[in-house]
Amino acid sequence: MNNVNILVVEDESLVAKDIQNRLKKIRICCSYYCCFWEEAIKQVTEFCPDLVLMDIQLKGKMDGIEAAQKINISWDIPVIYLTANADDTTLERLKGTNPFGYILKPFKEKELKTLIEITLTKHRLERELKQSEQWLTTVLKSIGDAVITSDRTGIVNFMNPVAEALTGWKQEDAVGKDVTEVFNITHAEHRTKIENPLVRALQEGVIVGISEETVLITRNGVEIPIDDSAAPIKDDKGTITGVVLVFRDITEFKKAKEALQKQIEQERLLAELEKINELKDDFLSTVSHELRTPIANMRMAIQMLKLSSGLPERSQRYLEILQAECARESDLIDNLLDLQRLETTSYLVLEDAVSLQDYLPSIIESFRTRIQQREQTIQLNLPPDVLPLVIDQASLERILVELINNACKYTCNAGEIVLSVRQEREFVT
Repeated sequence: MNNVNILVVEDESLVAKDIQNRLKKIRICCSYYCCFWEEAIKQVTEFCPDLVLMDIQLKGKMDGIEAAQKINISWDIPVIYLTANADDTTLERLKGTNPFGYILKPFKEKELKTLIEITLTKHRLERELKQSEQWLTTVLKSIGDAVITSDRTGIVNFMNPVAEALTGWKQEDAVGKDVTEVFNITHAEHRTKIENPLVRALQEGVIVGISEETVLITRNGVEIPIDDSAAPIKDDKGTITGVVLVFRDITEFKKAKEALQKQIEQERLLAELEKINELKDDFLSTVSHELRTPIANMRMAIQMLKLSSGLPERSQRYLEILQAECARESDLIDNLLDLQRLETTSYLVLEDAVSLQDYLPSIIESFRTRIQQREQTIQLNLPPDVLPLVIDQASLERILVELINNACKYTCNAGEIVLSVRQEREFVT
């Protein structure tokens, strides 16, 4: 106690000096004294003592009780009253200032020492408790989840800012209300009332969660999907003193979960389609083989019959009809396989691009003999800046051959065939 600074506020300077001497006897060596409340306030401001010994009767406009109340509110310094009058009216006034104690004059040094030690210890513990509560409140306010606490009867006594934002309740409005009114939850699908986890936590003393389909109904009627848990608050003896409720908005989590489920389902469907395509490819390959073999045999037989001598003209026409039908069937099989190949082809890339400047003249050249026999001419109108065409080359060749073949067939002798290429629009990706 040697380093304790005590301010003595006494209206009689001789009494104040006597108290100072007594403090020295109990090894409190550093202290100040004054006689007026104005001077007391000044001393507190300048030296910030650890404790004030306050006489109730002071000179001036303010007595010791009023001065002590001002000191307690402004500086949080403990006050012990010195009084020779302990009537009921004075005691009631003392209680209103939250004093740490009072001592009647005259007093013994031992009594004063004991009271000072108790006061300083009590004040230190209360200050530590306040700091701890302030630290805890700061932590709860800083948590990213919503937090609501209640007492043992389920009455709200704290809400952090996140809880205020989610529920739509301000702490000052929610404190003192039943937690079920502030934390109003229901089942998302069944629309039935769900038992508040806080109630079970209070009754059973265990941590309680909620189902995934729980929604919070805010003060304004907005529904928010949440995930939460309630845990009992227990003292050092295991007695439940309240409950803490922690919850969060899981709207984005549910969206992400639904997107993941959708992606999984799409991947499953793609896998099934790929399997079906494989089966279809196998089937078409088998069918085309089974169809080509008899057609090839038929065409060979027809060719042999046509080479035979002595067939009447009518039979020759029938053979030509059969030969044409075989060719048509072969074309149908080719088209079917081309369709299959296009459906199962992977995405085309720039390496598949066809340069029309190089490709089209080679296609036209294959018809040159036929065109010359019919004295027809063919003209290619191809702009020099036309872009390469990203397409399956086999399919392009089949289309062009069919078009030019029909043009040769239905253009009169000595007629002109014109093949023009025009770029309609340019796509930029």
